[in-house]
Amino acid sequence: MTTILVTGGTGTLGRCVIERLRASGGHEVRELSRRSEQYPVDLRTGAGLADAVAGAEVIVHCASTQKSGGADVGAARHLIDAARTAGVRHLVYISIVGIDRVPLGYYRTKLRVERLIEESGLGFTILRTTQFHDLALTFARGLTKLPVALAPTGVRLQPVAVDEVAGRLVELALGDPAGRVPEMGGPEVRTVDSLVRAYLHASGKRRPVLGIRLPGRLFAALRAGGLLTPERAVGRGTFEEFVRRN
Repeated sequence: MTTILVTGGTGTLGRCVIERLRASGGHEVRELSRRSEQYPVDLRTGAGLADAVAGAEVIVHCASTQKSGGADVGAARHLIDAARTAGVRHLVYISIVGIDRVPLGYYRTKLRVERLIEESGLGFTILRTTQFHDLALTFARGLTKLPVALAPTGVRLQPVAVDEVAGRLVELALGDPAGRVPEMGGPEVRTVDSLVRAYLHASGKRRPVLGIRLPGRLFAALRAGGLLTPERAVGRGTFEEFVRRN
């Protein structure tokens, strides 16, 4: 029996990963989060981490925060130190397409975590994916709160289904360390205004959608396709299918 620890086990992705691992059978799956009943851990301080990692062979690292201050970097250091001590053979990390192209503080932090893992001496696998449908839906909802939806022109996303990402992570976790694996993108490259219109149609709302060109390095990188991996459009579930269900 393989013992697999999943950080961020109460998050959107972590929950899906845990469900799939338990459904596959033959594994002890440990849900790690600050709210976990069996393995309550604070990755920011490392409290409870040694006990949670003891005996684990594989860690799937899904925990993340978009707060500033490098919290994810400190959490990764604590996790790596505990994994080395416990003799973990495989650390799987979920990352984001474009973190080396798009000038966001959160993305710079994700890139630092990738490098920590690559230099850790542990067996590792890193998977970069595009944004989840959930995030695209949150973005579309936010843009339609006003009487007129202002959509940034030229910005494109490639949303992917979180359950498909979870399935890929489980496949990787049950295999051998593979280093950086090919990226995973959703099935379609979509403009923001098309996502907004899809959400309006599914929700029955009526809003005029107007394009607005936003300045700055960030939006220039987004218009240049910084978040896209069209050659790796391996996802199947579309944004329309997701919003109809949600």
